[in-house]
Amino acid sequence: MADKAEAPKDEDVDDAEDGDDGEGGKKKKKPSLMKLGLFAGLPVLVLVMGGVAAFMLLGGDKGDADADAEAAAHGEAGGHGPASAAAEVVFYELPNVLVNIQSDDGRPSFIKLRLTLELDSEDAAHAIEPAMPRVMDRFNAFLRELRVEDLAGSAGSYRLRLELLRRVNIAVAPVQVRAVLIEEMLIQ
Repeated sequence: MADKAEAPKDEDVDDAEDGDDGEGGKKKKKPSLMKLGLFAGLPVLVLVMGGVAAFMLLGGDKGDADADAEAAAHGEAGGHGPASAAAEVVFYELPNVLVNIQSDDGRPSFIKLRLTLELDSEDAAHAIEPAMPRVMDRFNAFLRELRVEDLAGSAGSYRLRLELLRRVNIAVAPVQVRAVLIEEMLIQ
């Protein structure tokens, strides 16, 4: 029985799998399949997702672009592509707005605005003229409730633009105003 080789112990099997030469040498680990998949697959996945996102943002739906191009070629309105947007934009200047606003310290503060409305057509500009007293009333009522702090920074002017747009669209419905442009804003 001495000539039979001893069965390896569990420790020896583990050492052999880890690449240990049993003489105090360093262990050489083989990369696992999971790690190899992560290091190779993750960058590929990120690149593919980035490509899909870029295609969706930049490529868009070609069907809408073809329909817009065809509508522009036939002179039809209603397209919302760059060619139709430039051809159909009309600007309507509002009278200057001067309103006193609230301040925390009790001293009088004023806001002066010069506003322009962006519309779809000349017909829309003519359609909103009778509603201008209602628009100005809504603007004045809203502006009087503002505080100086509400208008601070670019976020304040952005919120102001959105609120004015919402109010003008309610006042002139069914006509739709595309945007309220603030040409001048003076807070004193």
